[in-house]
Amino acid sequence: MATAFHKWTHLLPVAALGVLAVGMLVPLSGLLVVVAAAFLAATVFAAVHHAEVVAARVGEPFGTLVLALAVTVIEVSLILSMMLAGGADKAVLPRDTLYATVMVICNGVVGICLLVGGLQHREQSFRIEGSTTGIAALIALAIFTLVLPNYTTSSEQGTYSGAQLAFVGCAALLLWSVFVFVQTVRHRDYFLPAAHPEDENEHAAPPARSAATASFGLLVLALVGVVGLAKLLSPAIESAVVAAGAPTVVVGIVIAMIVLMPETWAAVRAALADRLQTSMNLAVGSALATIGLTVPAVVLASLLLDLPLVLGLDDKDVTLLALTFLVSAITLGSGKTNMMQGAIHLVLFAAFLFLSLVP
Repeated sequence: MATAFHKWTHLLPVAALGVLAVGMLVPLSGLLVVVAAAFLAATVFAAVHHAEVVAARVGEPFGTLVLALAVTVIEVSLILSMMLAGGADKAVLPRDTLYATVMVICNGVVGICLLVGGLQHREQSFRIEGSTTGIAALIALAIFTLVLPNYTTSSEQGTYSGAQLAFVGCAALLLWSVFVFVQTVRHRDYFLPAAHPEDENEHAAPPARSAATASFGLLVLALVGVVGLAKLLSPAIESAVVAAGAPTVVVGIVIAMIVLMPETWAAVRAALADRLQTSMNLAVGSALATIGLTVPAVVLASLLLDLPLVLGLDDKDVTLLALTFLVSAITLGSGKTNMMQGAIHLVLFAAFLFLSLVP
């Protein structure tokens, strides 16, 4: 079974690119939408597998950084491609996607990990030094990006002037870069999972260099396939949202949930294996990478191509964001978690989804 699974993970990225090529050559039909969606989901699991092979070779926390960067590349590519195609109509797409990503990670991903980990292991622990460092940077970047534009006076409410955009883009990139330096060099031990005696044999022999190199190449192919198929399906997603009478913000939520599927699956597996530190590294690192890399890319595109960009959230979303950060600070402040904390985060996630559909 394991051999068959590995064969499929090697074939899926190539097959996904084949489906993508067909979708670019022929009109998008109902059958092609179903096939593309199926390959999109399957390729996500292949991407996770190859990311985990690379992670096993390079070790923590570099492994989770690989997957976090991969997820961010997907999101940046999708946002920029849809902004360029949609023009003024997509001015709020980066805001909606960034906000949705933070809420999906901080409430959805963290909530699921804490709940299933608590059910499986009762109580789990992680290093608060690393998690609180990351959440502090995330709070600052989220406020800079999604809240402060509502209170500046140099441009219309919810927007930044060109100079302000440049400052926020540089600040986001700087804080993310410092975090990566802290995570991988200066204080790497803050992000290392606790050793489990039962896992020693499992992790004693990392994969060979050739296997890790092959997985890295297949990971790149898988990500290209995921980005391309998601872009291919984006008109169908938008049409479905309109047909359902849902607010346009749902498009950003769908994009965020698609690109976060690899990270979510990997984080949940780590929590079930009682490696909650890995789950936290994935969650906090991916949320930071999302803002730290997406914002500079979007800002650069907006300034160079004169694309409209609205970043400020409305009062309802600001309240939910503040509540999320308050609860997250409490959750990450003790270094120990249980299923109750997971339930709280999942209720917040449900409130986010419900109030997005019924504002």
